[in-house]
Amino acid sequence: MMRYLLSTALLIATNATASEDIADKYPASLLYDKPYEVIPGVFSAIGATAPPTYENAGHNNNLSFIVTGEGVVVINGGAAYGLAEALHEEIKAVTDQPVKLVFNENGQGHAVLGNSYWAEQGVPIVAHVDAAHEVESFGGSILEGMQRYNRDRAEGTEVQLPTETFADEYIVEMGDFRIEARHLGPAHSPGDIVIWLPKQRLVISGDMAFHERMLPIFPDTMTAEWIETWETAFEPLEATYVIPGHGHPTNMDQVRRYTHDYLVYLREQIGAHLDAGGGLAEAYYVDQTPYNGLDTFEELATKNAGRVFEQMEFE
Repeated sequence: MMRYLLSTALLIATNATASEDIADKYPASLLYDKPYEVIPGVFSAIGATAPPTYENAGHNNNLSFIVTGEGVVVINGGAAYGLAEALHEEIKAVTDQPVKLVFNENGQGHAVLGNSYWAEQGVPIVAHVDAAHEVESFGGSILEGMQRYNRDRAEGTEVQLPTETFADEYIVEMGDFRIEARHLGPAHSPGDIVIWLPKQRLVISGDMAFHERMLPIFPDTMTAEWIETWETAFEPLEATYVIPGHGHPTNMDQVRRYTHDYLVYLREQIGAHLDAGGGLAEAYYVDQTPYNGLDTFEELATKNAGRVFEQMEFE
């Protein structure tokens, strides 16, 4: 059975075409797509591989949950109160076990803005200390940005800080699962964590790992450190299953190709450009054609190149 489920997950990851042009797959819900069981007890609602829009209600990341036998653990608060409520309705359709814990994978809007719903249900919300700091410092502007595109679908959403924080790891033994929330090191954004299920060999990677859509490099994304964290802490997990922050569940080879290898490739391109005396204006257009099949390539490729140039210029 486990082998069948893995084959199904990999078929979805490799043969289904992710596209930012695909319409809402689940019109009956604010969720972009209905959650499905990746391996026994672990479910994920796969978000759109596109920027957040009114049409996808901001559900452009993966919202996952674990049915442990003694309660449910949710990974990601969601981008709005309504999205968190919609996910909860799906959980109730699967199990009568109560939601006992919510993890925020980082401090970005799609991970934390649904916290207000979960806090209203009395559920503890756990995040890394740096993610909590992001919410405390920038939560107001993050909320305003979501309200601009989500309009009436933002109703009920308020800034809600995590109720518990940790620095290195937060371990939960619940039912059939040992759930390890780990901060592996600097990566995509402040407070990135992964959820590691050692018994099941599955990692819910958050924004540590991407495929199907191009990863974004933010002003505070330090690419050299992300590569180091990948090589020294993420890859050694030797996960069999990977539920990435965006895109369908897959395996380590796939996310390595489109995350670690992309970062290495882009830094090599920018390094060669710097060695040749090139400037920022030309750096935006270094060759990234090996990755032009990824969703959001048009939105992100030139921005990514410019930000890597600005980093490497002073390394």
